[in-house]
Amino acid sequence: METAKKRMLTGNKAMAEAIAQEMENDKNVFVLGEDIGKYGGIFGSTQGLMEKFGPERVLDTPISETAFIGAAIGAAAEGMRPIAELMFVDFFGVCMDQIYNHMAKIPYMSGGNVRLPMVLMTSVGGGYSDAAQHSQTLYATFAHMPGMKVVAPSTPYDLKGMMTSAIRDDNPVVFMFHKSLQGLGWMDQLDYAVGHVPEESYTVPLDKANVMREGKDVTIVGIQMMTHYAMEAAERLAQDGIEAEVIDLRSLAPIDKDTIINSVKKTHRLVVVDEDYRSYGMTAEIAAIVSEEALYELESPIKRLAIPDVPIPYSHVLEDFVLPGPDKIVETVKQMMDEA
Repeated sequence: METAKKRMLTGNKAMAEAIAQEMENDKNVFVLGEDIGKYGGIFGSTQGLMEKFGPERVLDTPISETAFIGAAIGAAAEGMRPIAELMFVDFFGVCMDQIYNHMAKIPYMSGGNVRLPMVLMTSVGGGYSDAAQHSQTLYATFAHMPGMKVVAPSTPYDLKGMMTSAIRDDNPVVFMFHKSLQGLGWMDQLDYAVGHVPEESYTVPLDKANVMREGKDVTIVGIQMMTHYAMEAAERLAQDGIEAEVIDLRSLAPIDKDTIINSVKKTHRLVVVDEDYRSYGMTAEIAAIVSEEALYELESPIKRLAIPDVPIPYSHVLEDFVLPGPDKIVETVKQMMDEA
């Protein structure tokens, strides 16, 4: 008998399918943001929704992030389930009052009497020469602030499953999707951006990391593109007899401490790779968690790879220099093993 072929989708189509299925199942779900209508979102996250659901449930908005995120908060407070798209995470500065003083705090300040079941989805990441104002991830900026769940899926399967979970969640969820993992034709075509995605609706937990590769010598924790680079590095390291365990963090807040700590107890070494700034970021948080809860399991100091504390350059050569990649991961792990 022939084995049934796996259904393969790009990241953006997986996201759009999750949103469409939830809109079909719940009339309270709607989408709003800039260019999310006929254009389908600049990174394809709402592709095909306007044709299917019309302008009353897929709202193209003016360029006023404060206004449409505020509108989403008000709609959520009244029982709807809005999905607002902040086109680039870098634009958070013009609407942070709505995000952090309202979206994140109203449920707490109302004593739990006002729920905000809403999703704020936003594109993150660099690597394609879009310069300092359009290339950040800012993972830690959002994960640092209580009152919101913050997720960053790395595969089409997780993009669909975690988007479904985010829409159904009764808490505000910041849903970060990486531009390079959307599988868009006008960007570099990456194998990671295409993956198996079941047609039926399914969920992926918003609070669990995923062990992408098991190993015994070193734990490498990554987020989004850095997870894929870690997988590349792990395959190269295996050729030299070094077996790396790769963890895709997926959920930034809450963070899955147990998966990380259990891995470190097995490998006794930790490398954290992040596309955010090095200081005060996710690499520091993960290093602190392991230092507090598994320090004496370590046989080598924790290593952190992240963007140095500089604005992300426009120059492709300079951008490539500041972004962590497979070569830097391999070099770092080999140095750790040599020090042992």
